[in-house]
Amino acid sequence: MTIPFRLCSTVILAAALASTRVLAQGTPTPPELTLSACVARALLKNFDLEISRYNPQLATENINLAQSGYDPLLTISGSHGKNSTGASGTSRATSATSSDLRVGVSQQLYSGTSLSASSKLDRSAANPAYTAINPAYNADLTLAVRQNLLNGATISVNQASLRRAEIGLARANLEFKAQALNVIQDTEGAYYNLTFAREQLTVRNASLALAVRLYEEAKVRRDTGVATDLDVLSADVGVANARRNVILAEQTAKDRQDALLALIGQFELDGAVGTVRFSEVTEATPIFASSYQMAKQTQPDYLSSIEAIDQYKLDLLVARDATKADLSVGAALGLNGTNGSGTDAFGDALDQQNHAWQVDFSFSYPWGQKADKARYRQSLATLNREQVRLRQIEQTIEVQVRSAVRSVETNVESVKLATLASNLSLKQYELEKARFDAGLSTSYRVLQAQTDLDTARVNELQAKVTLHTALAALHRIEGSSLQRYSVTLP
Repeated sequence: MTIPFRLCSTVILAAALASTRVLAQGTPTPPELTLSACVARALLKNFDLEISRYNPQLATENINLAQSGYDPLLTISGSHGKNSTGASGTSRATSATSSDLRVGVSQQLYSGTSLSASSKLDRSAANPAYTAINPAYNADLTLAVRQNLLNGATISVNQASLRRAEIGLARANLEFKAQALNVIQDTEGAYYNLTFAREQLTVRNASLALAVRLYEEAKVRRDTGVATDLDVLSADVGVANARRNVILAEQTAKDRQDALLALIGQFELDGAVGTVRFSEVTEATPIFASSYQMAKQTQPDYLSSIEAIDQYKLDLLVARDATKADLSVGAALGLNGTNGSGTDAFGDALDQQNHAWQVDFSFSYPWGQKADKARYRQSLATLNREQVRLRQIEQTIEVQVRSAVRSVETNVESVKLATLASNLSLKQYELEKARFDAGLSTSYRVLQAQTDLDTARVNELQAKVTLHTALAALHRIEGSSLQRYSVTLP
């Protein structure tokens, strides 16, 4: 019963392979999916990048918030009321109505100057009248100015919040660029991993076809007395192992395809992915000095740290200014007039017959200045800490670049060696297969040679993946991926 069962399984397997080839021939092949196309799709549809796009918008609004404190402020206020008194004894009932309307505008300047202008119109009427003018209109015009002399008296201090927000926008753009570089690196890795998985599946399918052919040949040789049942059993086990490897390779290929689709799209996991392939490495061997210089000039993480230092310097400037005493001087000039109508009242005020003026000063200084001095020391310590951290980041970049350059150099040689090993394993398999055909070898040794060939081919593919991944990591550290794909970020 054993031989018919094996024969049946072999027939079924061969039919499955044949049907797969027929379906593959009848199904239209999707167009090739290039790495550049993957990167372009990722930059448009990647979730992480889409989320990061909002950060520059939020940072832009912080600039508007910082500017809002120095926008002109318009104020309008008014009231209307009536006061009535009932008759009592010899006093008769009286009533008085009053209305007022005040309009003003004020402006805070970056120089520490406050300007304001306001105008007020009052109307009062009494019954019975107790003044010569009833109803009476009172109008006044007031101009006022106040200047800080110590605390908040410089443009650099008053513009610190605005400048900090502008640096925040620059950092948000750099962080968006960093996220774009991360997405490109992840996309490159996913693309090459999918290429590896599909090439591995091709190797496993070829290995399965060889195992099936070897099994058929072993049966024929046994039937003619050249081979034994052990040879057929060994070949049958080889078919089972090859089939298991195909199933595992198919699973890996599907998982890698989903990983790539998740990076370059949104809920498009059922989309067809065309042919993917390893690109030829044509660029020259990287040089540490040029890569390191490029990283310091273009890597967004490093540039963002430099911008952060500028923000901490602004914080220190503001904290130092806060330790000064609060001293300000002010002046105000007012014109007023009274008449029977609002127009005449303003006319009287502009005649400048009724006017008033004043000058004043204000001084305050917290005893000991403990809080402000503590905040200043905190700002100074924070700045010093971040400057040390920046030097640490610079050293980290140097270490990363050195490691990335060595990794590329090593993997270039690894690909060459893996290719030589793969070619050698192929020749060894062909030699062992020829010996088997001539009756000088066994199916077990042929299966061993075939396993060695599969391992060598997969190792060659893995070496290519590692090389391309190392190049992608170097480009990320350099910050040059955007230029390589001719990408211009908004």
